[in-house]
Amino acid sequence: MKGKSMIKIILGILVFFIIIIGSYILFMIVTDYKPESEIKINIENNKKRYIKNKDEISITTFNIGYCGTDKDIDFFMDGGTQSRSISKEKTLENLNGVISELESLNSDIYFLQEVDKRATRSYKINEYETIKEKFKTYGFTFAINYKVPWVPIPISKPHGQVLSGLTTMSKYYIKESTRYDLPGKESFLVQLGELDRCIMVNKIPIKKYKDLVLVNAHLSAYDKGGKIRKEQLGFLSEFLENEYNKGSYVVVGGDWNQQIPGTHFTSFKTTQQKPNWLQDIPKDFKPKGFRWAYDKEVPTSRTMDITYKKGENLLSVIDGFLVSDNVDIIDVSGKNLEFRHTDHNPVTIKLMLK
Repeated sequence: MKGKSMIKIILGILVFFIIIIGSYILFMIVTDYKPESEIKINIENNKKRYIKNKDEISITTFNIGYCGTDKDIDFFMDGGTQSRSISKEKTLENLNGVISELESLNSDIYFLQEVDKRATRSYKINEYETIKEKFKTYGFTFAINYKVPWVPIPISKPHGQVLSGLTTMSKYYIKESTRYDLPGKESFLVQLGELDRCIMVNKIPIKKYKDLVLVNAHLSAYDKGGKIRKEQLGFLSEFLENEYNKGSYVVVGGDWNQQIPGTHFTSFKTTQQKPNWLQDIPKDFKPKGFRWAYDKEVPTSRTMDITYKKGENLLSVIDGFLVSDNVDIIDVSGKNLEFRHTDHNPVTIKLMLK
């Protein structure tokens, strides 16, 4: 009898866990964020300033890492153990540090990635609203690229609820803003807890029938073999060529999650081997009429399997710009913040429209 009772208990426990897991999967399927291929974005606090002939325009791209990936953090998806910011206080400290850096750069336009509105990992701090409140001289747009009710891993301290996305800030009048869904998805169950990658495109009118097209991008990072990233690059290439053929001025900036052509991690001192996720943007990817703009002397990203230790982490340049040839590039410069508040460094381009 004892043996039969033990079997019943074990079966009861198994059924209980099957019900829990099944209920969770069903909940995730029902609540899964399924964005349309194109979504018009609301423009908040839009400005009335226009770009004049021979204006020098500065644009900064900066992945702020939800203000929770500072120098003392590793990350479970990269082989570390942590999944959240250290504390609410530390998140606020990082957020204030990011804001100070943005203020010191004083760029005309910002492309920000990994800006949380409400997330367990950043202690429910609305980073977007905080930044918006500090920069009242800018117009704002926000495109969701991560909306999940609960990421259950790691088991000991789950990543939790996430509502996060791309933010573009502009001192100039924005005519329209659109979120374009990117192709390439993970397997069904994995995608339920993954980002829905996108680009956010803002258009600033320059002349009659002509726009400055600003593309804020954050491409995939962990897909094995880079198949998804290739699909995303293919979509982006076609989109950029279409805009260029219209006569638009086009600037793409963001976190490409791949080494930008002309850069290599061996330029920076490290004791680590190249991680599997770090791949090169294919050399044959460069839409007709475009060229890369980056600062190869300043790393923009660090490995996250360990906390930041200068000279140990593998560093790379995965953040930068792709610019159409009807735009003059005056300067491109990264700013090495030693990954104090996020696992990325900002890059700023100065340009002039021809």
